[in-house]
Amino acid sequence: MRILSGVQPTGKLHLGNYFGAVRQHVELQKEVGADCFYFIADYHALTTIQDAATLREHSLDVTLTYLALGLDPERSVFYRQSDVPEVTELTWMLSAVSGMGLLERAHSYKDKTAKGIKPSVGLFVYPVLMASDILIVKSDIVPVGQDQQQHVEMAQDMATSFNAAFGREVLVRPECRLSATPKVPGTDGAKMSKSYNNIIEIFESGKALKKNVMGIKTSSVNMGDPLPTDGDTVLELYKLFASADELAEMEQDYRKGAIGYGDAKKRLLAKVDAYFAPARERREKLLADLSYVEDVLRDGARRAGEVTRATIDECREVTGFGRIR
Repeated sequence: MRILSGVQPTGKLHLGNYFGAVRQHVELQKEVGADCFYFIADYHALTTIQDAATLREHSLDVTLTYLALGLDPERSVFYRQSDVPEVTELTWMLSAVSGMGLLERAHSYKDKTAKGIKPSVGLFVYPVLMASDILIVKSDIVPVGQDQQQHVEMAQDMATSFNAAFGREVLVRPECRLSATPKVPGTDGAKMSKSYNNIIEIFESGKALKKNVMGIKTSSVNMGDPLPTDGDTVLELYKLFASADELAEMEQDYRKGAIGYGDAKKRLLAKVDAYFAPARERREKLLADLSYVEDVLRDGARRAGEVTRATIDECREVTGFGRIR
């Protein structure tokens, strides 16, 4: 069973990224028979970042984050998308057999342009590049959040269209695996997202972390009155870190009015800080050995390339192109 997923290097990763994707990716490495491919989607990031230094910085940060949080380069193939040129070659092949109507129905394009992102050609054909990421390694399972499910379904359509157009089952039809983690709320109560400027970064610490957590928006409740347990941002975030007993105690204190928001936020702050402390230490060690980090990505590109070249050779054969090697 081959598993593939990627993450865009568009900024520092946050709690929503961790509980919605990164933690699941790390855990999937342990599944018997799992063949995991994880990549840094730097080609995708070009739709919003056109500054070389910024893109390099964000790509490095994503790499450090994944390695510090437990991605094992011995168990998983970890690589930069831009280091695997077969991805873009397959993208063009898929675009030749994909209907405009399919792309016009993409929720992501509509959502991003509605938020003011420039409606570039790259943004419009984003689903084709994503399909190529998935299909080039012949992945069986793609773990995604609910908001990315449509892109996997579009990859299914493109694989079917390609195979039908050229009369051979070359590309594997992928299936999505949705994260079991519910929506992670941001500091304003909306879904945590860099776009909304409401994130808590994974490796935030000290005064910055305290300011962010203590600044979480809450309802207005008089001291000593019960706090609401339904839809409360502080409690929803606390659930992600607390044991069953700790959560039960917090909920009881909420209902009894035995705790105010200030103390509730302090409990959450302690949980977040302690949970990521070991990973922060590992990240600092990785920062001191960037040659190792680059070696991981270089080896990942080599291992990914062995798979992607085999796929593109098959695609070249059925489309009428000759092999280039």
